[in-house]
Amino acid sequence: VKFQQREGHANVPSRHKEEGVNLGKWLDGQRQQKRKGELDISLEERLEEVGVIWSFFKEQWGDNYLLLVKFQQREGHANVPSGHREEGVNLGKWLDG
Repeated sequence: VKFQQREGHANVPSRHKEEGVNLGKWLDGQRQQKRKGELDISLEERLEEVGVIWSFFKEQWGDNYLLLVKFQQREGHANVPSGHREEGVNLGKWLDG
């Protein structure tokens, strides 16, 4: 919770240590337990309350898709040049994927 309050998000890097505890590794373990269906629902809910994202890929995909929609609405097409950046994201590279 301290990390989230200080940083404004709960996307803890895997190697991040907080007060001597490898918080990133611990959170990775929670994500693994959730994927296996082994994380208690009450713990899952508590982690979600502080903003834990379970799948970075899904979150990033959704965010980038919204940027693509914004680009398409502005430009009238979705043919994003490969080096084009939209709000700091290399949208063209993401589409080239």
